[in-house]
Amino acid sequence: MSKNALGVLYTADPIMKNLLEVAENVASSKATVLIQGESGTGKELLARYIHARSPRCQRKFIAINCAALPEGLLESELFGYEKGAFTGAEQKKLGKFELAQDSTFLLDEISEMPLLLQAKILRVLQEGELERLGGQIVTKINVRILATTNRDLRQMVHQGLFREDLYYRLNVVPMYVPPLRERLKDIELLAKLFLEISCVENQLPIKDLNAAALEKLQSWSWPGNIRELQNAVERSVLLCPHKTLSPQDILIDNFKESKKEAITVGMSLEDVEKWLILKTLELTSQNRSKAAQLLGISVRTLRNKMSLYMREV
Repeated sequence: MSKNALGVLYTADPIMKNLLEVAENVASSKATVLIQGESGTGKELLARYIHARSPRCQRKFIAINCAALPEGLLESELFGYEKGAFTGAEQKKLGKFELAQDSTFLLDEISEMPLLLQAKILRVLQEGELERLGGQIVTKINVRILATTNRDLRQMVHQGLFREDLYYRLNVVPMYVPPLRERLKDIELLAKLFLEISCVENQLPIKDLNAAALEKLQSWSWPGNIRELQNAVERSVLLCPHKTLSPQDILIDNFKESKKEAITVGMSLEDVEKWLILKTLELTSQNRSKAAQLLGISVRTLRNKMSLYMREV
């Protein structure tokens, strides 16, 4: 499911179709929308879908990943800074909020935002104004805020990890994107779509799936959701010499399919690391922040390693 400016979403699932109807209904409003769901389900694409159907669609869609930047850099990226605000600030820079003026701004993985910044975000939402770092001038902004998270924000509020007032300010219109394993019709639709795309992009004859291959795809739990499905289909297309893919040609990550429950002698360091990451994610119900903490690495490092392993064939 590729991202694009038109916010196209392909689905055959009744729940997803109802979700798109809700998105259509709220697109023209200024209400904040909190989109929740597992990683890889298409939350950002849903945000783009809302923007594309809003009165702000002629303006550029702006997004920032709150988990991808350290706290200090995240603040300057959000609010911008004045010349001389800190060492290296040689000229004024507009933040993402100002760049999103009269448009839509997506706070991706809002759950990873530090508490101090959460207070500043709340002010922007409530007052519609901000100050650049090192500045004293208040700037009024007109920005429609959308946010995504793969974590339970209500639980984070109870744990003191997320501001309750910000949670309620974001959760004006709650939307939940179900995991792919609960959308069997979408597995078939998207698998065939990705298959065709992969063939075209790699200049291969168009291939198809037999019934048993499709059944194999629909029986897999897809912990990586749509992102994992797309990678698996492309991998299978590239390595299958046949025009029609059978179950043995469907190359879902072999490591994940392994029944091994322990590290064994002879495994490479890479496989050991891969096993440990997958098991930790399984233990934490795919909670990347908690998994990164248990593994002793940053969320960004974990994301990079997951991206690397999901591309492997």
